[in-house]
Amino acid sequence: MTSMPKEATQQQQYLTFLLAGEEYAISILRVKEIIGYDIVTTMPKTPKWVHGVINLRGNVVPVVDLAVRFGLGAGPITKTTCIVIVEWKLENHDTMIGVMADAVSQVMDISADEVQPVPAFGTRITVEYLQGMAQLGKKFALLLNIDKVLSADEVLSLDGVLATPEKTDVRAEALTQA
Repeated sequence: MTSMPKEATQQQQYLTFLLAGEEYAISILRVKEIIGYDIVTTMPKTPKWVHGVINLRGNVVPVVDLAVRFGLGAGPITKTTCIVIVEWKLENHDTMIGVMADAVSQVMDISADEVQPVPAFGTRITVEYLQGMAQLGKKFALLLNIDKVLSADEVLSLDGVLATPEKTDVRAEALTQA
C-alpha cells in the first residue's frame, strides 16, 4: 500500500478572477458567493476604494473596488463584472464584504509547493497584500491575503456599513428612512 503524497494533503482551492487585466486568486474558504453586478448605492464619507453598499438578502454589504484600492484606477462596469462576497472575521463577528471583479475565471487546486514567493519588484500592488504566486500556464495568479488587503483599522472605519447580525435590522431601517 502506498501513502498519499504530502503535497496532495496540503492542497487548497482558490477562486481566480480578473482585475485590471491581471489574474488574482482568493482562498475559496473565504468566498461565500458570487453575484452579478447590480445596483450599488454610494455612501458618503467612505474611502474612494469603497464603491458603495448592496442589499444582500436584507444585509447591507459594503462593496470594495480592489482596482481602486490597489491604485490601478476604476475599470468599466461590463456584463462580466461581478461581486465576490467574502467572509471576514471582525471583532469575533462574521462580516461580509463584496469585492468587485472584472470577471471570475475558475476554481483551481493549488498545493503548497506550487505557491512561489512574491518578488519584491514587478507587481502592480503592494507586496504585503499577497500570499504568493501560482503558475497558470505561462502566467501567474497573484494569491491575495484578504486580511491584509482589508486591514482591521480600515474596515473599522466602515463600521457604519458593515453587515453583522445585530446591526442588520438597524441599518435596514435607516436605509428605508433615507
